[in-house]
Amino acid sequence: MNKLLTRRELLKGALAGGSFALLAACGAAPQAPPAPAATPAPAAPATEAPAVIGQTGSTVEITYWGSFSGALGEAEQAMVNNFNSSQSDVKLNYEYQGSYEETAQKYAAALRAGTIPDVVLLSDVWWFGFYLAEAISPLDDLAAKAGIDFADYEPVLLNEGVRKGVHYWIPFARSTPLFYYNKEMWAEAGLPDRAPATWAEFGEWAPKLMGDNRVAFSHPNGASYVAWLFQGVTWQHGGRYSTPEFEMTMLDPNTVRAGEFYGATTNTLKWANLSADLNQDFIGGATASMLASTGGLAGITKAAKFEVGVGFLPEETNFGCPTGGSGLAIPSAAPDEKKLAAMQFIKFATDENGSSTWSRSTGYMPVNVKAVQSADMQAFFAENPNFRTAVEQLPKTRAQDAARVFVPNGDQIIGRGLERILVNGEPAERAFAVVNKELEDAAEPVIRDLQAREG
Repeated sequence: MNKLLTRRELLKGALAGGSFALLAACGAAPQAPPAPAATPAPAAPATEAPAVIGQTGSTVEITYWGSFSGALGEAEQAMVNNFNSSQSDVKLNYEYQGSYEETAQKYAAALRAGTIPDVVLLSDVWWFGFYLAEAISPLDDLAAKAGIDFADYEPVLLNEGVRKGVHYWIPFARSTPLFYYNKEMWAEAGLPDRAPATWAEFGEWAPKLMGDNRVAFSHPNGASYVAWLFQGVTWQHGGRYSTPEFEMTMLDPNTVRAGEFYGATTNTLKWANLSADLNQDFIGGATASMLASTGGLAGITKAAKFEVGVGFLPEETNFGCPTGGSGLAIPSAAPDEKKLAAMQFIKFATDENGSSTWSRSTGYMPVNVKAVQSADMQAFFAENPNFRTAVEQLPKTRAQDAARVFVPNGDQIIGRGLERILVNGEPAERAFAVVNKELEDAAEPVIRDLQAREG
């Protein structure tokens, strides 16, 4: 008990600006993309839920904390409604908590106040901190009771939520970056209708895409997950943020080289800029292309007045693309009966039908192998080939480096360094020296806590 209380003290920093500072996530911001893509997503078929309590006719009422607004929030609410109408053993109450960061912050506060939900959406950079605090439940026994077969999930996505062979975080709204491009501008520039194969190739194309009040490419700022997108660019150049053992490698020559490339795009080559609202600038024609989450694909496609193209991320020395997004977790302090009910909802949201419906409604990747293989999803891909791109790229992706997803405030530390390079023209080696030291300092309590948690 004392150990658990000590770890919960870590979470107080999420509200007080301490060592467990607010972390940023990818793929979900307070302002969600506009309405879903033109092809409507059918309602999730009713899935019979096995009983979670012993008494006939009784219902377990549970609360789900989610993080999506706008069209994504509507899709999330529809999923909850479908679950409630599919069975009578569980009544799920949906409560929107704000962005990923706001949801995690409120969950940290709820742990202290004793007002926790029964299932919570946590981003890729938040779930690990709550795992260290022993604030989320091991899920294997619950999954077995609910009839979940982990073999049905995409392994590259499922395995990110596993510690010491135990599942703590189930993939739900998972994403990767894609290369988005304006097909109309591409055609006007006489370019082939595809994403660039390499950054060198795009460097040759970029001058043809420049125009009045328009750049060829835009980067997001630090608040909009530039560190997530730069993760792939770092790998493409042969670098990395850190090792799995929390050795920081921002000063690796290849990591620095990636930073120099990013800086050159805005400062010397001048075919890119830093955008405060990346998706809107792309939709509005202020930029011809961008790297952005699959989670915005449906909304961007619907809102754009031009045909949107997407492709794999460009290569440099290597191919590199990170996963991102969020998954579902169950608070460790929830009553056992409610934990099992929560797991039944997780099963519904991530099974073949739920995963397929969510993906078609939003653009997030289907996390269930059977969903990808289903006749409905294959027909949807045939009519909407852009949605297939992320699925085809998935086998080439990998989980992000520990410096961003496991170090408190790692995303913002890296993002601030990138802003200094992109906006101020600061040499990458100098900016990353500061970043490396900040990451090392921020990682120290995590390393100690991980040792205490896992031995």
